[in-house]
Amino acid sequence: MVADGLGDAHEAGVRIVDAGKLAGRVQRMVRSTRRVLAQACQIDASIYHLHDPELIPAGLQLKRMGKTVIFDAHEDVPMQLLSKPYLNRPLRHLASRAFTTYEAYACRQFDGIIAATPFIAEKFRQINPRTVAVNNFPLLAEFDAAAPWEGKQRRACYVGSIAAVRGIRELVRAFALLRCGARLALAGQFSEPALEAEVRNYHGWNKVDSLGQQNRAGVRAVMAGAMAGLVTLHPERNYLDALPVKMFEYMAAGIPVIASDFPLWRAIVDRSGCGLCVDPLDPVAIAGALDQLITQPELARAMGQNGRRAILDTYNWATESVKLLAFYAQLRAQAPG
Repeated sequence: MVADGLGDAHEAGVRIVDAGKLAGRVQRMVRSTRRVLAQACQIDASIYHLHDPELIPAGLQLKRMGKTVIFDAHEDVPMQLLSKPYLNRPLRHLASRAFTTYEAYACRQFDGIIAATPFIAEKFRQINPRTVAVNNFPLLAEFDAAAPWEGKQRRACYVGSIAAVRGIRELVRAFALLRCGARLALAGQFSEPALEAEVRNYHGWNKVDSLGQQNRAGVRAVMAGAMAGLVTLHPERNYLDALPVKMFEYMAAGIPVIASDFPLWRAIVDRSGCGLCVDPLDPVAIAGALDQLITQPELARAMGQNGRRAILDTYNWATESVKLLAFYAQLRAQAPG
């Protein structure tokens, strides 16, 4: 069940039902939820697995109908609300507290919780003991680590949502300080038009190739052409204990990472030998790491190979899918009738 406006489809044996796309955050949260619920009732599934917080009301309605419902917690939403730029400070705290109460009420009623990181899982186990951590690690088949290193240009990439808390200001400023002459392949959408207008006036913007949002094939191409991948998110509470999907995707693509120097992230990078950690608030530090990797391609290639090896051995979806399927089997065995 989706609400992307692309219509119904069948892909790889999976039926995709589209409830239609609506413009605007409020419309998506209210009307899209009603549309998805109506379609979900028609499907009459054995298990409903919700991936968006705005679908929690639909999940509660399905529970009242006697259905088995799982909530998939991708992030710590109350923490995330505290950094939303479109809310003023008092409203952020009010929204965070209100959602904390509502989330706990709803998730106690659901049949299970799947959490995207061990940190989120620990939080939800206090609400619902039927919680399992299933990390969102990459699908190996989606990333080609065989792109010839010799053909790469002096280019680093950032792929993902573009926002102030994700470090776009510092990244553009860092590229103004580079000695190596590298460019930034920027793939994603800006969260705010005003922020995009601001950074376009920075001196470093002339080193940026703004590519817009890319599909999966486009993401692979961007990473294949880069000598490093950037994931320099700010030290917000919602990020410190998160497992950044893009960092693992850079590793899967065989390119070294330049990541925020958070304890959890540094432990992964140091253990894998797959890149460098920097202060994400310091453009000089980011520029220094970029200069080091771009001017030492053999070092960059070795780190990229190390990251790819870590994905093959540990951080891949094959290892996580076993946990997901076991969780489904457990819920089906416990379901009435």
